[in-house]
Amino acid sequence: MVNLSASLLWQARTNPDHLAVVYLDQRVTYGQLADRVLRLAEFLQRQEIKNGDIVALLMHNSVAFVELALAISHIGAVLLPVNYRLALEEVSFILDHAGADYLFADEELQHNVPDWISTTLLDTAAQLDSRQLGGEIDPDLQPAVKKPDDLFRLMYTSGTTGHPKGVIHTYSNFYWKTTDYTHSLGLNSNTRALVVGPMYHVGGLDLPGLSSIVIGGMLCILREYDPTAVLTAIEQEQLNCAWMAPVMLNGLLNLPDWQRFNLDSLQWTVGGGERTPEPRIRSFTKLFPNARYIDAYGLTETCGGDTLMEAGYEISKIGSTGRPMAHVEVSIKDDQGNPVAANSEGEICLRGPKVTSGYWKDPEKTAASFFDDWFRTGDIGYLDDDGFLYLTDRLKDMIISGGENIASSEIERVIYTLDSVSEAAVIGIADEQWGERPEAFVVLHPGYSLDLEQLQTHCREHLAGFKMPKGLHVMDDLPRNASGKVLKRELRKQQ
Repeated sequence: MVNLSASLLWQARTNPDHLAVVYLDQRVTYGQLADRVLRLAEFLQRQEIKNGDIVALLMHNSVAFVELALAISHIGAVLLPVNYRLALEEVSFILDHAGADYLFADEELQHNVPDWISTTLLDTAAQLDSRQLGGEIDPDLQPAVKKPDDLFRLMYTSGTTGHPKGVIHTYSNFYWKTTDYTHSLGLNSNTRALVVGPMYHVGGLDLPGLSSIVIGGMLCILREYDPTAVLTAIEQEQLNCAWMAPVMLNGLLNLPDWQRFNLDSLQWTVGGGERTPEPRIRSFTKLFPNARYIDAYGLTETCGGDTLMEAGYEISKIGSTGRPMAHVEVSIKDDQGNPVAANSEGEICLRGPKVTSGYWKDPEKTAASFFDDWFRTGDIGYLDDDGFLYLTDRLKDMIISGGENIASSEIERVIYTLDSVSEAAVIGIADEQWGERPEAFVVLHPGYSLDLEQLQTHCREHLAGFKMPKGLHVMDDLPRNASGKVLKRELRKQQ
């Protein structure tokens, strides 16, 4: 049986007093966590949630998020984490496309809850955990029998056609990912992991996140990212590992009083979401004297963490995202799917047991995303003679800002609904703080005008705040090739 609660119940039986989760003033042992999850599973059943139903979470980081994820698995339902930064229109699309049956949402996020879905609101004003939902332990409610290829969760990621795509994660994907993390990062019962990335994201939820629960480690969960809170947690809880997007690390490095913290306990931090600037990697050891910065490459479609920088190569291979983990293969291919030679650029393709089988309810996008059994990442890079991966460009028209994927087509779709706009293109512009920021290039209909404030006001009604264009360029025409496609590389050259 591969149900997540099988590991939880084993940990609770063999080591009930071991600390599982720290959140705010709560210190939850494995015995207590199992008790909470079983009571919550009974509550889910009272809501008539059944094996195979899809249950969405629109929540900030919390112990309740972990408890719900485990309880959803216990009854055999499917987990659907939703980005709480999205607008109502985006949330509604995801829930509808996924076929979600039920939603748990933080009370403060209820303005983004569609009125058509059955919902339980969690009282976040009181910062409570899921015990507020009540429930008794049903001794007859055993873990649902799940098989490796059964659907574990759906995670929606920005697509290049205007709407997010639902990535299928099976239990097999999750457990092979956990196996690779355990091999590469040395996860064990002594793991004391900081969870500060948003848990709707594969990095925040899994790296090491739920993987640490499976192997009996401890999670220290921060509700939201705050640089001082991060360093305080590392010092007070003697945390030894973390996942952080590069923009988060940048916030730590810019703290003026970081020297007042004792950060000797930290052993490693995995960076993710975008290529980490080399100066940031070199500055890392000034802040964390005993820790390694592990640059990495991964996708939602592969449960994250496909390549990791190995110990001892951080400087000699700086600029690389490392070599593949144990059960991941990387191949650089040309447009026809043929492998290219070492040090030659091509599309990064991946295969292995943690790679998704495709996109939910979208056979066409699934078929277009594979060369046989190789998943096409849409990223351009090369492998050197030693097998280290280097990222150089993106085939997919994607902007990565603060570790978040933003499909330019999502923003363009909204801009085109303005009466004033005849043509629109959005690109990512290099940004020192966020990595990239979206900027819009538009051609207006005759007699119309548009300024940045008007554009942002319109976009804010339909898109998450982090997707707002940060710049506006009004042009006479957009550069195009002979077939009429907008040449975004020419727009980038103008910046």
